Amino acid sequence: MTFVRPLAALVAGGLLIAAGPVQAETVQKTETVASGKTGRLLVTPNLKKDCSEGPMPEFRFSAYPKNGAVIVKAGKQKTPASFRCPNKEAGVMGVFYQPKDGFTGSDELTFEVKSADGDVQTRVFKITVEAASKGGGDAKKESNDL
Repeated sequence: MTFVRPLAALVAGGLLIAAGPVQAETVQKTETVASGKTGRLLVTPNLKKDCSEGPMPEFRFSAYPKNGAVIVKAGKQKTPASFRCPNKEAGVMGVFYQPKDGFTGSDELTFEVKSADGDVQTRVFKITVEAASKGGGDAKKESNDL
C-alpha cells in the first residue's frame, strides 16, 4: 500500500509536466493613429482585484513596431466611473505609439502586461496610421498624456 501513494504522486506530477505552463490570455486590439501624432494604446492602473494598491504594472515587449516607436510613461490618474474600482486615484502605466515621420500604413506591437495581482496578459495591437486630417480627433487619445 505504501508503494501506491508515491506512484500516484509520480503520475500526477507527470501529468502536470506534460500539460506545460499555464498560457497567458491573449487580447488583440486594433487602433488608428494619425500620421505625425502619438496614440495612446493602453493605460493600466496598479490596483488589485480588491481595489487595494499593488505594484505598478510591468510590460515585457516581444515585438516592437517596425514603423514607429513605443513610449511608456508612469503617472497618477483617477479611474473612470465605469471601472471595477470607480473614481479611485491610482498609479498607472501607459503605452503609447509614435509613428515615424511621414509614415502611413500598418504596424504591429506585441507585449505582455503583468497586473498588480500578478496576472499576465499578452496584448497584440494592430495599428493603422492614417494621413493626418484637418479636423480635430480625440485630443486625449492622440497625445502622450495619460
